[in-house]
Amino acid sequence: MSSKTIHITNGDGLAGKMLELDIPGEVIVWRELLCEGPTVQDVGGKEFVKLRKKFVSGTYGISPEDYKKKFVSQLEKLRKLKDYEEVILWFEFDLFCHINMIAVISFFLQHKKEVPMYLVCSKKLKGEKGHNPLTQLNAKQLYNHYQNKIPLTSDDLQTANFIWELYCSNNPLQLKAQIKKHSNFEYLSSCIRAHIERFPNSKTGINSLERNILNIIQRNMISSENQLLGYALEYQGYYGYSDNQMQRLLAKIRDFYLVENDRVILSKKGDAVMEGTKNFYRELNNNECLGGAKMYDFLYESESHRLLKL
Repeated sequence: MSSKTIHITNGDGLAGKMLELDIPGEVIVWRELLCEGPTVQDVGGKEFVKLRKKFVSGTYGISPEDYKKKFVSQLEKLRKLKDYEEVILWFEFDLFCHINMIAVISFFLQHKKEVPMYLVCSKKLKGEKGHNPLTQLNAKQLYNHYQNKIPLTSDDLQTANFIWELYCSNNPLQLKAQIKKHSNFEYLSSCIRAHIERFPNSKTGINSLERNILNIIQRNMISSENQLLGYALEYQGYYGYSDNQMQRLLAKIRDFYLVENDRVILSKKGDAVMEGTKNFYRELNNNECLGGAKMYDFLYESESHRLLKL
């Protein structure tokens, strides 16, 4: 492989695993969580940085100085790289990673020269027993994934860029048409579906990820909120949320469950959600953004799998 390679990894954990392989090239660590909060299409532009600094500071207590150190500095490092011949993206199968990935691709198409681009993504390969995240693979397994990296075509890159554009728009209804779009991104369609289901359900006002947590409570003997957090993280499907993100989600729906006698149970509100007898849209309504759209400006209709604009 050429030493004139840019590797972009989603997070420090994956970067550390990749560096163990001793593969030549420049490593850029992508430390954003663009699946939450407001975004604009121009990745790294002034408005983008301003919006993201405000969001991560107000939501997760990350200071503007830390945001600049952890993310903006890596973006500036990427801007300055010129003498390279290929780009390898190291991203997982989930929504968290895929939103970051399409933002990276959009950045390259807007600001960098065109070179061959490849994807190393968690998937079950021939000879492997299971489907595990890249961060959980040993060096031999991870190198096997690298050897089987996926070449991305011009159409793939344009598809990713267009989905990023739609994600950053205030009209997520257009995203549904992209679910059936064929590409070399094996999990992109599933991630789009997962994103669409983050908008509040038209019948209950609670989204699919929030309902899944209530379903976990209903179906399992859970003794503490810490155990509930573990269950929610393990059984979240295609979202890929981190501990902090899931803790914030649990805090949001705290009125829908109780902790009594060392047991986490549904409250009356939680029962109403699961029975579909009450709509909590007005109670939950806030100004939270998912990309370019306000979360509560749209409703998800589960029977038709459609988004409805209010």
